[in-house]
Order: sequence, then structure tokens, then C-alpha cells
Amino acid sequence: MVKRNKFGFEPLSDEDVRRAQRDAGPMSVAVRETAATLNESTAELVRKRRQNAEEAQKYRDAVSEGRVAEMIRIDKIRLDDLPRDRIDLDAVAQSETMEELKASIRSRGQKEPIEVWRAEEGTFQLKKGWRRLTALRQLFEETGDERFAEVSARVAATDGDRLGLFIDMVEENVIREDLTFAELAWVAIAASRDAGVVDLAPEQLVGRIYASLHKVKQSYIRAFVSVLMRLGEDLKFPKAVSRDLGVEVARRIKEAPESADGLREALRRCRDVAEQDGVLRGFVSRVGAGAQGTRRGGQRRDKYEFTLGGLKVTAKGRECRLLARQDFGQFDRERLEAAAQAFQNVLYGE
Repeated sequence: MVKRNKFGFEPLSDEDVRRAQRDAGPMSVAVRETAATLNESTAELVRKRRQNAEEAQKYRDAVSEGRVAEMIRIDKIRLDDLPRDRIDLDAVAQSETMEELKASIRSRGQKEPIEVWRAEEGTFQLKKGWRRLTALRQLFEETGDERFAEVSARVAATDGDRLGLFIDMVEENVIREDLTFAELAWVAIAASRDAGVVDLAPEQLVGRIYASLHKVKQSYIRAFVSVLMRLGEDLKFPKAVSRDLGVEVARRIKEAPESADGLREALRRCRDVAEQDGVLRGFVSRVGAGAQGTRRGGQRRDKYEFTLGGLKVTAKGRECRLLARQDFGQFDRERLEAAAQAFQNVLYGE
């Protein structure tokens, strides 16, 4: 028989003590759950604050690097610092292509931001997107609609490297093959005259500005640089000069520099593209025939014919024929152009 104490109840057994210690009451459970929730909330809050700080820093970096687009009034954007890569801007502004761009913006809005950098007194200088900005300005002038009064633009804090600006300006149009060789050459000439660009000749700047282009295409641009430098404003329609004709004119001027003065005089009298084209082709034919008669000490032969490996070469007059066992169609155009350029370089000493 278990002895009772003076209070009239039996002492607790070890099992009763263990059970009492193991079983938590409702208040204890609530306190524990609240503490766990607070710990989780604090950890989540710390994680979100850290994430917000990282995202804010990324946004600030993107803004400073010009990767975030913002809306800018079109009258706050200036065009007077960087020469455009278009020779005849007025003609482009009135072209059918401009009307098509305006129709697209009118119906679907501006899809691609322009690029600018911050200038003084709250203004901006245009880096890329002259056509989009011009289209919006024309639309606002024609309609007065406020939705055309602002342009979406990526904004850089400063203009940075001047040579880099010229590269950025032409990069988009070069990729789209939207510039003529004369316009590509004009960029190199304009860059050489810019006080903020390294002191290099236009021919040297071609390799810097158009480093991403194939060497053959760079050589074409250099040829047009030579033509524009020698003929100046007397060449009234430079954009209309085809690649092959421009390269031939550059070569003939190099062979006979004294002939450039006569060519300039003839070009001054040209009233349209057709007349200019005829003058240039006549110059190439006339100077080319004279140069052939004086090349190699005045000695010339009517015909050459020889075999080089598996290649038969026949040269007569202004024609050079290559006959091979292989099909030239198996080579891509880029490789054939490189071979032709190497041929020209060796033949004319370029």
C-alpha cells in the first residue's frame, strides 16, 4: 500500500514526471510556433533586402552604361557634335524609305530605342538612330500628336572615346548593309578631321572603324576614301558610284595622279548620275589604256598564256582568263574575293 502524504495524494511516479515533461501545453506550442515564424520572417527579410540591394546596383550600372531606355523629348536631342554617316541627309529625310519608317511608327510605335549621350544643360547628343529620330520629328511636325514628341533612348552618361563613337554610329547600318561604300569612306574621312580622334590618316582609320569587316571590304572602302579625297565636291553624286567603278577610278588615279585634275573638271559639268557615270567610265577606259602601254618600261605583249600548277592563265588586253581542273563554284564568295584581291595587290603593287 502506497503511503499518502499529509495533503492526501500519492507522490508522483517517475513515469508521471517524464510524461509531464514531454507533453507541451497549448501556450508552449504557440510560443514555439511564433518564435519559429519570426526566425523565418527575419531570414526572408534579410534575403529580400540583399536581393533588392543587388538589383538596385545592377540597375544603376545599366543606367550609367546606357543599357536602360528612357523617354526623352525630341527637342532635347542635338545633332551638332558627331558627323552623320549619311552623305546626303536631306535626300534620305525625303526618301520613300523614310515614309515607310514613319508609317510603321505611326501604326506600331517606335520599336527600337535610339542611343544618345548626355550633353550640357539637360540636352543630349545623338549617337545612333538618326532615321528614327528624324521620322518622329517629321511625324510630330505633321500631326502635332504628343505621342511623337518623345523618343525612347538608351542614355550614356558621357560621350567617352571619340573613335568609339564613330564605330558605334556606323555599326548598326554596316551590319544591315545599309551604307554605300562612299558613305563608309566618308566616316573615315570625317573621323580623321575630328580633333578628339587619334591622329591617323583616313586610310589607317578604315582598319580601326571597320575592324569587324573582311579585309577585302576594307580595301574597297580605302579605294573610295582615295576617290573622295582626290575628287572632293566635284564628285556630286558619290553614293551612286558602284563598288567596282569606284575601285577602278581609285586605281587609275593611283597609276596616273596627274589625270585627277582633268577628271575633276569633267565631273563639274555633270548634271545627273548618268553623266557622272559616263565620265568616270570614260576616265577608267582612257587612263587604263594609256597605263597599259607604259607599264614595264614601255614593253607590252598582245597575249600571255601559261600554266601554273593545275591552272591555265590567259591574259589578253583587259581580260585575264583562269581555267582550272576544279569547279570554281565549290568555293564561297568570300574566299574568291580574297583570292581576287591578292591578285590585284600583287599585280598593281597595292
